[in-house]
Amino acid sequence: MQRYYFDHNATTPVSAEVLDAMTPVMTEVYGNASSIHHFGQKARQELDTARKRVAALLGAAPEEIVFTSGGTEADNLAVLGMARGGHAVVSAVEHPAVLGAAAQCASLTQVPVDGRGIIDPDDVRRALRPDTRVISVMHANNELGTLQPVSEIARIAAEAGVAFHSDGVQAAGKIPVDVRELGVTLYSVTAHKFYGPKGAGALFVRKGAGIAPILFGGHHERGRRAGTENVPGAVGLGRAAQWILEHAAPENQRLATLRDRLEKAVLDRIPGAHVNGAGAPRTPNTSNLRFDGIDSEPLLIALDLRGFAVSSGSACSSGATEPSHVLTAIGLTRQQARSSIRISLGRSNDAPQIDALVSALVDCVAHLRKLAPAYA
Repeated sequence: MQRYYFDHNATTPVSAEVLDAMTPVMTEVYGNASSIHHFGQKARQELDTARKRVAALLGAAPEEIVFTSGGTEADNLAVLGMARGGHAVVSAVEHPAVLGAAAQCASLTQVPVDGRGIIDPDDVRRALRPDTRVISVMHANNELGTLQPVSEIARIAAEAGVAFHSDGVQAAGKIPVDVRELGVTLYSVTAHKFYGPKGAGALFVRKGAGIAPILFGGHHERGRRAGTENVPGAVGLGRAAQWILEHAAPENQRLATLRDRLEKAVLDRIPGAHVNGAGAPRTPNTSNLRFDGIDSEPLLIALDLRGFAVSSGSACSSGATEPSHVLTAIGLTRQQARSSIRISLGRSNDAPQIDALVSALVDCVAHLRKLAPAYA
């Protein structure tokens, strides 16, 4: 049976060019990047090149890039490194990596979003207190794909003298990112969301930001993140970043066209179908669809049996019994949230796959509704 992957927001496959870049580093450049001998200095050179590539992707200086084990650590370092003993302001639709870290601060305020999943910058302004040390609002939502008014919030943070972190895990690679233009203090990315390896991420820390480490040991990463650097992972992240700079614009336009094709066909062919977050600016590859009268779990299983991999939301919340906090935050009922699925497109998808997925959705939704006597 042919299988098609539509869950790129959860993770992407490692691309051929990334694998080619990482393989010789794993087999030949095995020195510790902190060692002064030949082997260590070769590893340091690879690490420096990777740092320059990630910096170029974000419009940053290389010394402002801190390599981490992924997006979760980058988010934790940003929030706890700036505000562990103070007050944090976050949006209600943040990734659990931000919400969980912010919950460890001395106090926390969650700012609501509208029905499209967008935060009102004035709500952020009203949430600020004298002891506020960090604002954290994601750039692109992992479930809806909606984009937040990051630049406006950055201006509010700057006026108040408060550090501003944006979780860019779902934005980098899908839309252009320039941390200078955005005005952020901190910005998180991870490799496995744009065809790099799992276990490799980075945090942009603007020069002069007084961030405290959350890992303790050696003086790696300019004293901001202790631990021997994952050189192969950093190289993979850097190569993935380089591909984005060279190829992302036409690819993302292609994905936007496919996403629009998908949504139009679903709305035309399936009664009681809705696009969650419709009308908001979104990343080009993400569609969150809701189908009245069904539950997402049997729909996911039915689609998987037909060879289509989609999800019901954040992979980090897989197995949770509660409905998505993102979908309830935009005003959906618990049942509506449970009737929603996320389809996230990537480099392997094309128009015939979209059409096949739509046909499978038409059949599966109709079948499941027949089994649900409450649906009329």
